[in-house]
Amino acid sequence: MSLDADATPQRRPTRAEAKARTRQLLLDAAARTYARKGFAGASVEEIAEAAGFSIGAVYSNFGSKERLFVELLRERASEHVSRATRIVADAQAGADDPAPALGRLLAHVADDDPDFAPLQAEFWLYAVRNPQLMETLAEQLRGPRAEMESLMSTTLEHIGARESVSAEAVATITMALFQGLVRQRRIDPASVPDELLGQAMQWLFTGIAASTGTADTADSAATDDTAAADDTTATDHTSATDDTAPADPPEEKR
Repeated sequence: MSLDADATPQRRPTRAEAKARTRQLLLDAAARTYARKGFAGASVEEIAEAAGFSIGAVYSNFGSKERLFVELLRERASEHVSRATRIVADAQAGADDPAPALGRLLAHVADDDPDFAPLQAEFWLYAVRNPQLMETLAEQLRGPRAEMESLMSTTLEHIGARESVSAEAVATITMALFQGLVRQRRIDPASVPDELLGQAMQWLFTGIAASTGTADTADSAATDDTAAADDTTATDHTSATDDTAPADPPEEKR
């Protein structure tokens, strides 16, 4: 029997698998082309050629160059959030400090993918000038923000934050902080050392924990003040009752 006869026949990819592979190859090619030529300078033809497909493949999978770029943004943001989630989960499981690992994540994003932050800024400006794209951009980034919100919810519970502290708001602040520090590191690397993101997150949650304690103390004090006021009112009422009680009648003269 020949070796060929013993070989296991190779399974053909399904239509869904082939489509997913095509999309990923287009995204990878777009990332390279955008990094080299910028968002405005890159053409659909160049992206398709770099991926080894026709122009029709870009339009059938993404609809336009703009939507292709938005999907690229979403994919990168999701990757960063997923890595941050694993870092925090591993740290909490081992009672470790996640700050150093979060700092390394920021340094990796800023230093190993130096073209992406400028591309984000370029596309943001493009979307501002073309408002119909703004909702598309917001919609695509809601997924990564929801992942971050889940992470922040767990972290807020871990530090005992009040229920009134919004995990959604903290997630928005965290993502804006991360993006801002990445851009600042690209401008002036020395101003954003590796540990700064971790420190900033510690300051954020320390502030949340402190405000939680202050609020609890304030609520307790308000309760005590109310109780004291009730006691004072009750005492005053009793005194008033005693003061207005009729006096004993005078003794009759003999």
